Parts: sequence; C-alpha cells; structure tokens
Amino acid sequence: MDQNLINLRNAFVSPRAFYDDANFPRGFSRSGHFTLLEAQVLEQHGVLLKSLYNKQSEPQNSFQLQFVNVMEQGMPSSNVIERTWTKYLKLTTCKNKFHTLFGRSRSVPDSYAPLYSSADDDL
Repeated sequence: MDQNLINLRNAFVSPRAFYDDANFPRGFSRSGHFTLLEAQVLEQHGVLLKSLYNKQSEPQNSFQLQFVNVMEQGMPSSNVIERTWTKYLKLTTCKNKFHTLFGRSRSVPDSYAPLYSSADDDL
C-alpha cells in the first residue's frame, strides 16, 4: 500500500502548492471535510489535478491518463488521488442544502380556530 502511494505521488508531481481560498479559506486540513491524507494530497498535487481536470494539460503517464478517464467517464475511483479529487469536486460544485430547526408550515390546518371572537369583546 505504501509503495502504491509513493508511485502515485511520483506520478502526480506538481510545480507548486494548491490552495482554494474561495471555498476553504482556513485550508483543507482545517475545513473539517478532509482527512489529513486527503488534505495533503490536495495541497501537494491539486494544481496538476485541476489542470488535468480542466484539460489545460495533457496526461504524461498511465496514472494521469487513468485519472482523466475516471473524471470524464464517471468510473469509480480506484486510488486515493482520484477519490480525493472527486470529494473535492463534490464539495465545491454541488449546492449545499440548508436545514433549520425552525420554520413555518406552509398551510394552515382546517381545525384552526381563533383564540377569541368578537363576542368576547362585549364582556
């Protein structure tokens, strides 16, 4: 397993660190969405992964070609880099649902009765 991770890291060498201050201003590791390994993968290889995903650069080896095929065809991810990038895309491109404990019902039940009536005003 460690040898496979070393091969993946060597296959996805990136020229600089990747940061997404728009979506994760405190960093990937402090966001609460990524494990430490996933945050490290994004920071170290995110620039190359983004350029491959956006088709700004061509795949240079079989691992990169497999990454591009997985992203284009929606195949299941087979390694930590593909899974991490898929998770990153899901978090940054999907709309978040907002749930609250408070709210109003949209309809008033038929058994609604006013608390007082005009006859109570005569008292």
